[in-house]
Amino acid sequence: MRWHLDSPSEGEASARSLAADPCTLFAGSSRSRSPQATAPPSSMAAQLPLPPPPPDPQFVLRGTQSAVHALHFWEGAQGQGHPLLLSGSLSGLVHIWSLQTRRAVVTLDGHGGQCVTWLQTLPQGHQLLSQGRDLRLCLWDLAEGRNTVVDSVHLESMGFCRGSILAGGQQHWTLAVPGRGSDEVQILEMPSKTSVCTLKLEADAKPGMPMCLELWQADSSPRPLLLAGYEDGSVALWDISERKVCSHIACHTEPIIGLDFDSQKARGVSGSAEKALAVWSLDEQQALQVCSTHKLTNPGISDVKIRPDRKILATAGWDHRVRVFHWRTMKPLAVLAFHSAAVHCVAFAADGLLAAGSRDQRISVWSLYPRR
Repeated sequence: MRWHLDSPSEGEASARSLAADPCTLFAGSSRSRSPQATAPPSSMAAQLPLPPPPPDPQFVLRGTQSAVHALHFWEGAQGQGHPLLLSGSLSGLVHIWSLQTRRAVVTLDGHGGQCVTWLQTLPQGHQLLSQGRDLRLCLWDLAEGRNTVVDSVHLESMGFCRGSILAGGQQHWTLAVPGRGSDEVQILEMPSKTSVCTLKLEADAKPGMPMCLELWQADSSPRPLLLAGYEDGSVALWDISERKVCSHIACHTEPIIGLDFDSQKARGVSGSAEKALAVWSLDEQQALQVCSTHKLTNPGISDVKIRPDRKILATAGWDHRVRVFHWRTMKPLAVLAFHSAAVHCVAFAADGLLAAGSRDQRISVWSLYPRR
């Protein structure tokens, strides 16, 4: 099979827009302009500078052979000068891509043909977690060229809720996954798989299934915390040590499908099946509050990611688009319309590269607003 860079069609390119500077400008599509706006006279138009050309992906990866549902940059890959990109597909395969050769260097098959929904490398640098709809979470040993499943956790939920980890010591870490009950979250100590607790809201809350999880820990406290987005569109903050919910707020009218949290700013963002992003914050009393909502052109956000430098965020849309926002102001910066089907996942590398995976079986890799 030949591997090559993809060249998007003129129709796809015309749909894209990109700002010159994430702090100051936004070049939106013509559909976003006010209907009352009138075109300048032809003489004036001739003097106006032309907008910058629409952006193209830096390159495109092909060969997953099915829809892409999970992406993760492996920053600590041994012997690699650049991060590797991991992708999980509908067919149950995990591909490990070299961003230098733009080829898949390893293919892992551990989920019996069932969709891979989540990928995460452990801080040790050579272990990988992959979660699939076969009700297994696999722990892979990738050291020194190995690609072996060394352990696994049986999951109780068939849903698409991705797990989350919080690294502790060098050998120990905490894992959050959907629990046995439809509205439960299970917390495990790993790698012993010891059950720490099961988190469930009060019976009258009726939040539905947990849809996305984010374990984190404040710099000023050793206590692990969990943010959980639920089927009813609400977000809850859990104190795992106390086994109690600290705060619970309604953010959306539809199920939350993706969320991310900036622990330095104590501020998070979530997307759902509706046409809006919600931005919420956490005060010193550990109370959540919705700060703002931002309307979108089309409904459906599959994934939300804040870049590691906390400057911009990206969303994966059902409308085939990747949208980029300034994180502090939530000003729209770019609409990337390369893909021809729903975008399922996005991921940022530490150096700022953005990857997007789609149902069209392609992974686009973008270099937007390079980190200074």
